[in-house]
Amino acid sequence: MRLNDDQICEISARFLAEMKKGLSVESNAAAAVKMLPTHVRSTPDGSEKGQFLALDLGGSKFKVLQVKVREGVGIRKGEVEMEEKIYPMPTELRSGTGAELFDHVSECLKEFLQEKKIDTEKKHPLAFTFSFPCEQPSLDQGFLLSWCKNYRVRGLQGKDVVRVLRDAICRTGGMDMELLAMVNDTVATMMTCGFDDPYCEVGLIIGTGTNACYMEDMRHVDLVEGDEGRMCINTEWAGFGDDGALNDFITEFDREVDAVSSNPGKQIFEKMVSGLYLGELVRLVVLKMAKRGKLFDGHVSDALRTKGKITTADVAAMEEYRNGLKNTKDVLMNLGLSPSHDDCIAVQHVSTIVSFRSSNLVAAGLSAILTRIKQNRNQRVLRVTVGVDGTVYKTHPQYPKRLHKVVRRLLPECHVKFVLSDSGSSKGAALVSAVAQRLTSQSRKVEETLSNFKLGKEQLQLVKDRMRAGLEAGLRSQGPFTIKMLPSFIFHKPDGTEHGKYLALDLGGTNFRALLVRFKRQKSRIYHKIYTIPLEIMQGTGEELFDHLAECVCDFLDYMGVKNARLPTGFTFSFPCEQTAIDTGKLVTWTKGFNATDCEGHDVVGLLREAIRRRNEFDLDIVALINDTVGTMMSCAYEDPHCEIGLIAGTGTNLCYMEELKNIEKLHHKSNTADRDKNTLENGEETEGETRRSKMCINTEWGGLGDDGSLENIITAFDTEVDQNSVNPGKQRFEKLTSGMYLGEIVRQVLLDLTRGGLLFRGHISESLKKPGIFETRYLSQIESDHLALLQVRCILQKLGLDSTCHDSIIVKQVCGAVSRRAAQLCGAGMAAVVDKIRENRGLDHLNTTVGVDGALYKLHPQ
Repeated sequence: MRLNDDQICEISARFLAEMKKGLSVESNAAAAVKMLPTHVRSTPDGSEKGQFLALDLGGSKFKVLQVKVREGVGIRKGEVEMEEKIYPMPTELRSGTGAELFDHVSECLKEFLQEKKIDTEKKHPLAFTFSFPCEQPSLDQGFLLSWCKNYRVRGLQGKDVVRVLRDAICRTGGMDMELLAMVNDTVATMMTCGFDDPYCEVGLIIGTGTNACYMEDMRHVDLVEGDEGRMCINTEWAGFGDDGALNDFITEFDREVDAVSSNPGKQIFEKMVSGLYLGELVRLVVLKMAKRGKLFDGHVSDALRTKGKITTADVAAMEEYRNGLKNTKDVLMNLGLSPSHDDCIAVQHVSTIVSFRSSNLVAAGLSAILTRIKQNRNQRVLRVTVGVDGTVYKTHPQYPKRLHKVVRRLLPECHVKFVLSDSGSSKGAALVSAVAQRLTSQSRKVEETLSNFKLGKEQLQLVKDRMRAGLEAGLRSQGPFTIKMLPSFIFHKPDGTEHGKYLALDLGGTNFRALLVRFKRQKSRIYHKIYTIPLEIMQGTGEELFDHLAECVCDFLDYMGVKNARLPTGFTFSFPCEQTAIDTGKLVTWTKGFNATDCEGHDVVGLLREAIRRRNEFDLDIVALINDTVGTMMSCAYEDPHCEIGLIAGTGTNLCYMEELKNIEKLHHKSNTADRDKNTLENGEETEGETRRSKMCINTEWGGLGDDGSLENIITAFDTEVDQNSVNPGKQRFEKLTSGMYLGEIVRQVLLDLTRGGLLFRGHISESLKKPGIFETRYLSQIESDHLALLQVRCILQKLGLDSTCHDSIIVKQVCGAVSRRAAQLCGAGMAAVVDKIRENRGLDHLNTTVGVDGALYKLHPQ
């Protein structure tokens, strides 16, 4: 029976393999360790509240309780108040019919209500601890798999015991009960300890029977739909070894105990470990030694031959530190034996070996569970608390110390704390109900908040219609329209014949890029370098900004060795510009956090040329000024001739497309070239070259949709808060609903609101969460990419100083999903307006087209 560390580790590895087998839908049926989902999805967070009745059925006694969780005057935060009454469970009921057993339970419940003067007219939430293996399709259902602990009630196996209990309560009458949750005593123990210790994620019972539960990542629980968050798994580890996995560790004494038990071949692990069997194992060893003449001078009393005459309480007494030998002598004399001092030492030694093996086996199973949790969380060091209950653990003087020591020796990288459950399983069942109520209420309130971001088909149609109206209005005249519809003076898309060497400059956000591009035979080679734009330059003077750009270009030309080449240059400038030609454009307004002075209303190409002249180190031939959206369309059109739309979904958002020249009314009033084109088109006299000038790329600057209040019906209070705290309140309303610069801040506003309402982070608003901009949009992409048990979510939240539970992480992911989904839907509705316009322009029933897309949000966000 002695186990060394290598053997304990071997048993632990076998148990870990059994856990995986039990969790898999393919192998669960054949698994000895059943790994039963409990539908308990969260441990307590301390905010639970309410009054509950609880029933606790699982041994020789039965309890009814009233549990008050943070109810009443003067109860301290976190305190649970309980009144209980223990009722006997007659032996005949333990082997009678299911109806008889549950009628007794129901009558005891009614008697308790009357005795405690609890209002029977009122509906009471009821929690039920049922400490036998059950398969639970939901929290309030439990189908009995098998009896244990000397229960052999007829007609219940395979039945839903919750339904049977409800029927019994109906038969008894005079009570109005809402049965919220049925839990195992192991789960209840974990919940009880978890109420006071947020690190408690394991429940352990070492008493008459033995079992363990723990919080498993949902992605591994094949038997339940969904892969986010965690669920408590009742391992039912008592069956470990039923398939022969422990055969090389089983002794002749274990086989004898099993052979005469009520369930031979079943619950093998439990028979080696639990209080129902430890005393019997000691008796069998002592009996064999006596028969061989090694004890009591070979004398064997009738009592020593009788099953059950040495109890686990006797084992505990024999191992007491001070009185152990005296107690051993008393136990043996009560068996009709006359032990010598050496006999007492030997029997005490037997007792120690049997109980030590028990704690070693429990340590092996527990180490496997902790190893799995550690692997699931991908943590180098695991801090975890194990809630423990059971008479062996509570009453055996050496057991806890031995167990703790072995577990810590096997897992030196885990900080394991053991907490004894007070009034364990009964209180825990009520807490399961309280947590279930909290989660239901929390989920409902979160859904209410996030419903503001849900857009129905009618709302999306409205956005499409308003975008379409905005496009038409912007094309008509120079008026102050929200969608500016800026002509780009780009008449042609690439046709693949382009060749040569060109310089490209790209300013559109916090980075500035300089590129050297070579075109040859429909192929391009690009060399580039990225330069950051410091915030003080973004929001300083225009001269400082363009001098910084000239400095970056100078560095790049040096880097590429082309400083004296005076290359033809294209300048991508991703801000609204009013162009009168392809190489000039006045900045209409800054966006995306830029606010440099003396730029708005000025030709940005001229500002760059002046900065280059001031530097006096190189010269450029700037031949084209384009928006990043136009650049995206042109780039994709080089690969795909059907591309006639460019979309940016990144820090900002914008769209361009090829519009019929005849529809750009405001251009006809301004440009002689356009007038010529219009007359040519109307008179039907266009030459081949002029036919190619029938379209022009329009930079819509659609981010301004809604600046006139046309999106008020979909704008939430969170959007308004973000807008008011921006550098341009009231402007770029569509962009503020859809682009990367703002989505993270919208999420932060929602998280603040939910935390104030006590729905997140236990109602505690950290200093970091109060900081604008702290929740970056890249976090949305990372969080919504997270399929690894929300590890990235928790990691990001920890980085932000937010102490989050697993359930907090689920809510944060829901918030990110709601905000990003709305952004994508709004862009989709806007896009629908544009493609519909192109289709109608051409008089087509059906349009095939390609959209070129760029931007970090589109590239990095998984959905």
